[in-house]
Amino acid sequence: MAKTAVQLYTLRDVDLPFDELLEAVANAGFDGVEFAYRVPDEDPEEVRAVLDETGLAAAGAHVHLEDLEDDFEETVAFYETLGVTNVVIPWLDEEYFATREGLDEAVERLSAVEADLAERGLDLHYHNHDQEYTDFDGAPGFFTFIDESDVGLELDLGFVLIGGDDPAERLRAVGDRCRLAHLKDVDADAGHSVPVGEGDLDVEGVSAAFEEIGGEWLIYEYEGEDPLASLDDAAATMRDLV
Repeated sequence: MAKTAVQLYTLRDVDLPFDELLEAVANAGFDGVEFAYRVPDEDPEEVRAVLDETGLAAAGAHVHLEDLEDDFEETVAFYETLGVTNVVIPWLDEEYFATREGLDEAVERLSAVEADLAERGLDLHYHNHDQEYTDFDGAPGFFTFIDESDVGLELDLGFVLIGGDDPAERLRAVGDRCRLAHLKDVDADAGHSVPVGEGDLDVEGVSAAFEEIGGEWLIYEYEGEDPLASLDDAAATMRDLV
């Protein structure tokens, strides 16, 4: 059974101390957090203490590829202190998915970092947006990227839908390469985030598919207004799904 977490990008603009932010996530009933944004400015020992106090687990962390390439030891040590084992690259530009040169470079860079992380017992994942669905020889470049790499995938199911793909079928197609997934509901026509259960994403269908492939972390992400107030409803919805 999958566990539930919050991608902290959701709460990036909430005006609370970081420890209180984590406490709010725990109080809503989530099992864990996925780190992004504010955490690099925090003391990792203090953050780890709050995780231990609240019982929250570190589902993963979004880390820029350049940070891993340019400052590997310090970057990895920081996240190891937090108990992170799943390192997620949050973004690569559209250019990496539109040409053969770009795709080859993306696979090469990610594969090199993946090998270095594996030596530390950490797993690498790539998180998609919708720009990966740019045309490459008549098909989405993302499909070629998936076929020609073996890096783990954190499918953002809302962006998969916005990209014109079927999120449940994409989960089944990639199988156990996707152990983390973002449950981000969207208005697909408008291309923006909405509260979970209120948009075009078939949340029950994707959750069933995620269970079928043995997914481990179903991660809530919301980019709309008043995200802190959305936590309780999102946690309750996701508990019913998993």
